[in-house]
Amino acid sequence: MWRVSSTLLAGLAALAVTAAQPAMAGKSDDTLNWATDREVAVVDPYYNNTRELVVMGHLGWDALLFRDLDSGEYKPLLATSWTWDGNKKIILELRKGVKFHDGSGFDADDVVYTINHVSNKNNGVLTYKNVKWMKNAEKLGPYKVAINLEKPFPAALAYLSNVVFIVPAGHYDNAPTKPDGKKDYGSVKAVGTGPYKFVEVKAGEYVLWKRNDSYFDGSPKGKPQIGNVKFRTIKEMNTQIAELLTGGLDWIWDVPKDQAERLKSKDSVTVENAKTMRVSYLAFDVDGSSGQDFFTKKKVRMAVAHAINRESITKNLVGPASVVIPSACHPDQFGCAQDVPKWDYDPAKAKKLLAEAGYPNGFEFDIYAYRQREYTEAVIGDLAKVGIKAKLTYLQYRALRDLVWKGKTPINHMTWGSNSIPDVSAITSNFFSGGRDDPAKDPEVIKAIEEGDTSTDPAARKAAYKRALTKISAELYWLPMFTYAKYYVYSKDLDFKTTPDEIPRFYTAKWK
Repeated sequence: MWRVSSTLLAGLAALAVTAAQPAMAGKSDDTLNWATDREVAVVDPYYNNTRELVVMGHLGWDALLFRDLDSGEYKPLLATSWTWDGNKKIILELRKGVKFHDGSGFDADDVVYTINHVSNKNNGVLTYKNVKWMKNAEKLGPYKVAINLEKPFPAALAYLSNVVFIVPAGHYDNAPTKPDGKKDYGSVKAVGTGPYKFVEVKAGEYVLWKRNDSYFDGSPKGKPQIGNVKFRTIKEMNTQIAELLTGGLDWIWDVPKDQAERLKSKDSVTVENAKTMRVSYLAFDVDGSSGQDFFTKKKVRMAVAHAINRESITKNLVGPASVVIPSACHPDQFGCAQDVPKWDYDPAKAKKLLAEAGYPNGFEFDIYAYRQREYTEAVIGDLAKVGIKAKLTYLQYRALRDLVWKGKTPINHMTWGSNSIPDVSAITSNFFSGGRDDPAKDPEVIKAIEEGDTSTDPAARKAAYKRALTKISAELYWLPMFTYAKYYVYSKDLDFKTTPDEIPRFYTAKWK
């Protein structure tokens, strides 16, 4: 049986008494109001890698290519055509007549500037794996560029369509200097060519966007319909729901399953559960850098894996679109082998392994998390049943990310959405290539991933990734948990379509 927390009960009680008024506020002033519990201070997809900025990245900027979710095809966006010249160069013809939000014209100089800036490791792009495959860009004409690759990278088009957003030439040149002497590129005012223009941000409270009425004809994104889009930070889900039902918000997601199911009875909102490309995982401190060395022992990691009832968590908390995963990737991603060592739910085996590891009475440790507290609390409950007591430290993403990079977390329960890129290079390669996110730095895994990332033979890529994923699972550097399924709840006045990549495309939304 699952225990219902007092917070959840309070939320359900609040729903019972909240009047289900039509959510007219957004429609009446032509502003789509959406909220999450996460704070946004930096409005730049290169210098803020939260999901909120993934969403805003597609709202305020354009990439060179556009990936059609229905067909999987790549279509022209800022580039009108592209060809490979060998396996380490892409030639692109660029669209004419496009304007940035500051009124300046778009051309080859902007593409060259953007790529040369973000591909330079010294410039501090947060998810550097997204851009480090590019060596540089060169101008071949006013509307023609070449992108030179460091090595063959067969997933290049997926990245050019999803994470390489173009900024104006010179955009970061006047960035202020931080106390540590580094440039604060993330503080530069957002300027793109996208369907919405950045207006203002108040850190920790809101980000406001205004429709770009000059958005170019022929974009596969289409013309934006709603006048304004406002993101708000609202920490408590109960408050988000109350505002949605009384008209202060038009759209929320990550609604807990029980509350979402109850909201289906409200005539003023639509409730949907949709799959995503996000996965949940536990990452172990396998080298003892956190000061708690329990998880340097493989048998302890095995005990944790056998103690957690992942099937029950997906069924009771996450939603019907969620599935348990065996590999350190999403099943829909290219190269995500599923036939790897698996860890079934077996509390008796977990207790036996703990005794063999020298902990017959269990132990206490610190677990860190940043989203969906109830999922981590379920993990903590399962661990307690086998004698492992976990103390939860719950943080904002950026704070937890910094602790992970410093090796200070015995176990971190985190998620990764791969920037919605349907390729293993966007997740497994990010976490197991020897960088600061890699908990193991296993030479065998690093070598296999390098082969998978650079081979132009799809079969060879799959084989290499399978070797890496098999070793990761066998050694339990991670315990992959489940795919995320999100409950979306939004106003009946809003014409909105969910997508399987966890990028709500507000530029396609409209009022009914």
